[in-house]
Amino acid sequence: MRHRQVFAVAAVALAGLTTACGNRPNNLETYYDDPPVNDATSAAPVVPPPAARPAAPSPSAPVPDPRVAAGAAASAALLSDEDVADEGVVPGSGKASGCLSGLAPGERRSASWVYPSGSGLTHEVTAYPGRSGAEVVSATQCAGQVLAVPPQPGVTGQRAWCDGSTCTVLVAKGELVSALCVVASTPARAADAAKRLLPRVVAKLVAQP
Repeated sequence: MRHRQVFAVAAVALAGLTTACGNRPNNLETYYDDPPVNDATSAAPVVPPPAARPAAPSPSAPVPDPRVAAGAAASAALLSDEDVADEGVVPGSGKASGCLSGLAPGERRSASWVYPSGSGLTHEVTAYPGRSGAEVVSATQCAGQVLAVPPQPGVTGQRAWCDGSTCTVLVAKGELVSALCVVASTPARAADAAKRLLPRVVAKLVAQP
């Protein structure tokens, strides 16, 4: 009788052990390991980089005034006191005469001198931004007779006249027109002075870019 009770208790214990292990595999090497860790839940959160700030716009360069550059070019092509020193003249306040008074308006620079005899010498350089100086020379009408002068190298337009004892020579390059006017006591002296000074006028003009 006692043996039967022992067997009954052993059977009940074995049944309980089988039931408790039914939900896990009977692998003794892995049975007591910790459950796997979910990498997706344990990884550190990704922080997006801060948005780049837009670059500040660079200040635009000021637009140059074409009249300023034209005036500077006209000044550079103007005869100086040193250029006419050997003529024996002194600076004066000569009034535009001859063809000079009929030139089209533009950015103009002028200089005048007076001979000891009282004769006058005037030089004007006019810049025409956006316009050809040769066209201005071609369109200029002057009274008097045409004065024959040698062709000058480097110019794009050239004309000369003498009206009595006043002689005027016009030469052009690019947007510049250089005008020389001589008022003398006789037509011959005026013509001679204009021809003598013309190469200097042209040299200053063609030196400009």
